Amino acid sequence: MNQVNEIREDYCLPAFEHHVFVCHNVRPADAPRPSCTSDGKSELHTRLSQLTKDAGLAGRVRINKSLCLDQCEHGPTVVVYPEAVWYGNVKPEDAAEIVAEHLVGGRPVERLRIAEECLNTKSCPHQRKE
Repeated sequence: MNQVNEIREDYCLPAFEHHVFVCHNVRPADAPRPSCTSDGKSELHTRLSQLTKDAGLAGRVRINKSLCLDQCEHGPTVVVYPEAVWYGNVKPEDAAEIVAEHLVGGRPVERLRIAEECLNTKSCPHQRKE
């Protein structure tokens, strides 16, 4: 069994420092909640991925597309783990600030953060009443 652990250690990649999830969920135009993208494409995801590589973070930071993160009224939504920092109303032009400040500098971008009282609650003032 010791040999198996040694082999596993030799071939395992280090854990990512950050996992970034970018919602690119699309809802019908008449849905009661908004979509994070209108066409299922995500310029925001593309920009974050490219800027992460440009910053030399490939292999250390993983940028993932996600379906609904259930923060639709704040979309487009991005969440960064392991810190569980939620960003809302993120535009492609905000990607450079997220990469530079948060992923490289370790400081969340406060102006884009979703308020704590809006996360995982049915009482967020931004949610539409159904």
